[in-house]
Amino acid sequence: MIAELGLGVLWLAAGLAVLQAVLGGLALRFPDRPDLGQAVRPVAIAQGVLVSFAMLALIYLFLVSDMSVKLVVANSHSEKPWLYKFAGTWGNHEGSMLLWVAILAVAGSGIALLERRVRPDTLIATLMAQGFIALGFYAFLLFSSNPFERVSPAPQDGNGLNPLLQDPGLAFHPPTLYLGYVGMSVAFSFAVGALLTRDVGPAFARAMRPWVLGAWVFLTLGITAGSYWAYYELGWGGWWFWDPVENASLMPWLAATALLHSVTVLATRDSLRAWTVMLAVVAFSMSMVGTFLVRSGILTSVHAFAVDPERGSFILALLFIYVGAALTLFALRIGTVREGTQFEPVSREAALVLNNLFLTVILGVVLIGTLYPLIAQSMGQQISIGPPYFNPAAGSVALLLIIAMVAGPLMRWRRDGLAAVAKRMALPLALGLVVIVLIRLMAPQIGLLPWLGLSVAALAAAGSVAPLWKRNLRRTPLFTWGMVVAHLGVAIALAGMATDSAFMKEKLVALGEGEATQVGPFSVRLVDVTPVIGPNWTALQGRMSAQRGSGAAFELLPQARNYSSPPTDTSEAAISTLWNGQLYAVLGKANGDGRWQVRLWWKPWVTLIWLGGALIAFGGVLSLIGRLWRERGLATPESGNA
Repeated sequence: MIAELGLGVLWLAAGLAVLQAVLGGLALRFPDRPDLGQAVRPVAIAQGVLVSFAMLALIYLFLVSDMSVKLVVANSHSEKPWLYKFAGTWGNHEGSMLLWVAILAVAGSGIALLERRVRPDTLIATLMAQGFIALGFYAFLLFSSNPFERVSPAPQDGNGLNPLLQDPGLAFHPPTLYLGYVGMSVAFSFAVGALLTRDVGPAFARAMRPWVLGAWVFLTLGITAGSYWAYYELGWGGWWFWDPVENASLMPWLAATALLHSVTVLATRDSLRAWTVMLAVVAFSMSMVGTFLVRSGILTSVHAFAVDPERGSFILALLFIYVGAALTLFALRIGTVREGTQFEPVSREAALVLNNLFLTVILGVVLIGTLYPLIAQSMGQQISIGPPYFNPAAGSVALLLIIAMVAGPLMRWRRDGLAAVAKRMALPLALGLVVIVLIRLMAPQIGLLPWLGLSVAALAAAGSVAPLWKRNLRRTPLFTWGMVVAHLGVAIALAGMATDSAFMKEKLVALGEGEATQVGPFSVRLVDVTPVIGPNWTALQGRMSAQRGSGAAFELLPQARNYSSPPTDTSEAAISTLWNGQLYAVLGKANGDGRWQVRLWWKPWVTLIWLGGALIAFGGVLSLIGRLWRERGLATPESGNA
């Protein structure tokens, strides 16, 4: 009964999406009929309520293990811990797409309830665009990926959840990414609405900015959490693999970062109007490309849930319809968008444009590296593109990007002088040069990119706090603190990446019980290997004793696990976090002579990567709170910082 109720409510929500789009179009076509426009808001709110109910119904079916529902049978098991039943709701194709459209509809409800900053006709056009976007995904769910489909006769129990997804990260990682993706759809709808009503200006940017900033925060959290999840769960010892599915979330983040800077300039300085609209379209396009890659079946990955190419064709069609229509509208209406306030080549606006250009170049590098092997595969050629392409191509541009990031906040709006900028940049540049020399003297063996990365990280750390110099810190706006914290997080994350790349030590060895090996500064001894039993798995657990010099010994307990439903073998890494890095151990298979394959890594300062990611997101939260506070007239007077 719950499944039928959930499906019925989903059909009603789809009908309201149609009504929302049609009413919005009629209200724009007949501006003398205010009743049409007034009806759009309640319809959007009702749609959000209904699809939220459908999502809650699916969660309930998973929690009670209703094996008459095909999706529950395929992705759950009655003996799974409740957390994996709950998170398993979206750990599959159909459930993840229902979550996508639920967040989209709730966002539309939020716009209808809260937005008062744009003209009424622009708001109506925005909600109309949201309705059109939602309609395509409702059609996808109802005609191609019904999450409430029954199976008859109902089996005794389900197949279980992919063991690689049986982790608390599943409850956090996908929803945060989806919140980011959907935030980009809101920015897209605002851009379409502003183009339709010729209302591209500061008011439109101020309305869109909180959604962009919130989406950017969630994308940052999702990518950071996903990186650490893959790091400890897959047992490969790396924090980023340039996997196409990883790139699927990185590309919207790059576009959102560029859009965030651009929309801030438009909101506060009335510049970069056309650039802001275009970036909103690009950011949503990258979200759709990511959805296509993960949900189309074109990739084989733990993240990629669909294997039916017809579903991929459906999503690809939606991508072409939405993005093609928006680009056509952009081409037709961009001539009506006024240029906005002018600025000089040496100014903060110009630095932000340069920053965005670097972000766009990196986005292009990642997009080409991700799609080219897929295109080649469709033509019968197998091509693999990995770190040898991505690291130098994207990494070198990223270093230039961070230098521009440092310079931007130290410049004045509209116009500045090169001599004045050089004076403000003197201390960060000097620190970067000192680090360059020290690293070359103390560690001449490290590669060029890690060497430059550490130097630029030092420059960025000093430059990130430079906007606070000679300021009254108590009167500094919260959004300025957010900018400082986010930029400092970039410097810290870059330092962690460079240090891990430069100084990581790896050891692959076969050890018998009682034998020891050396990895970095640690001596690691395999004490024994014993069987252990978990709630839904069995494992062989290695007990290792690690010691650094004459320091206290500590234990590492890596496991080689076996899951029975579905039958899967996994490696559970043992990670010991120390003040200056992590010791990482993986237990492999037994050799014929009674020894065990053991892989060890010593990764100095690797935790700085995730600390930096958390600081970047926290800086975004501070900026979001500060901007909302300022707009409600509760903050200090405008200081001129974006």
